[in-house]
Amino acid sequence: MSNPQDTYFIPEPSKWPVLFSLALFIAFCGTAFMFNQYLATGSMPGFGSHLLLLGFVAVFYMFFVWFRDVIDESLSGVYNKQVDISFRWGMAWFIFSEVMFFAAFFGALFYARIYSVPWLGGEGAGAATNEFLWPAFENVWPLLLTPDMTVDGLASKFTEIKDVIPAFDIPAINTVILLSSGVTVTFAHWALKKNQRSGLCWWLFATVFLGFLFVVLQAGEYVHAYQDLGLTLNSGIYGSTFFLLTGFHGFHVTMGATMLTVILLRSISGHFTKENHFAFEAVAWYWHFVDVVWLGLFIFVYWL
Repeated sequence: MSNPQDTYFIPEPSKWPVLFSLALFIAFCGTAFMFNQYLATGSMPGFGSHLLLLGFVAVFYMFFVWFRDVIDESLSGVYNKQVDISFRWGMAWFIFSEVMFFAAFFGALFYARIYSVPWLGGEGAGAATNEFLWPAFENVWPLLLTPDMTVDGLASKFTEIKDVIPAFDIPAINTVILLSSGVTVTFAHWALKKNQRSGLCWWLFATVFLGFLFVVLQAGEYVHAYQDLGLTLNSGIYGSTFFLLTGFHGFHVTMGATMLTVILLRSISGHFTKENHFAFEAVAWYWHFVDVVWLGLFIFVYWL
């Protein structure tokens, strides 16, 4: 029998990528139907909420079975140094694609603030834009007044947003929480490299706790924005960019905390050694990426 170190492992064809894509598609369709009240009548939540729930169940099931298969492969000893290098490059490119994902949304925010809003206010080349499209517009950020459009497309009245979420409230607390979780996952890595399983597990547990605490606080922030401040997805460019950036980041935090939970369970089971623990490193890289993105969000969405 050949030595695993002399061969390159190629996994068997898997059905999970296709099924996972289908589960995500169902969840996205459910979200779209829910927001547009598709087939909703009276107090009934409608078809969209049921489809969204089905999608979420399917997504989490796919996570479970796909993680299980990859973990079984890892424990079987078929991965060698060359496979490890491939994994590292794959994770690096994945994180790079995530950087570009958020760069597009930050670009939309900067374009709105630096170009679109001043043009609507009559600055530079936007004098005609201001005169014909929105004469009463004032160049301020964040926009606290948004137009309700009539049939002919002209701004007829204004809906007032009561306030925006202050930076040095829940967002500042969440910043401390997320940066602290970056420290705890680093301590967990140090413990792993010293073969200290107890320290590894406790620091990982702290990271998971902080990650899900961040999600809970952000969910409360969303409820406050919708119910008390009148800040919704329909609140003009500010509401759109606010929920787009913070919502996708919250989704990434949820996924990262879920992956950290899997790593915690594997650490408790003794799956990692100081020489062989790339699964831990991959999730740690992802978590640090989430930290850095949040710093950008806190500065440019909440603070400035």
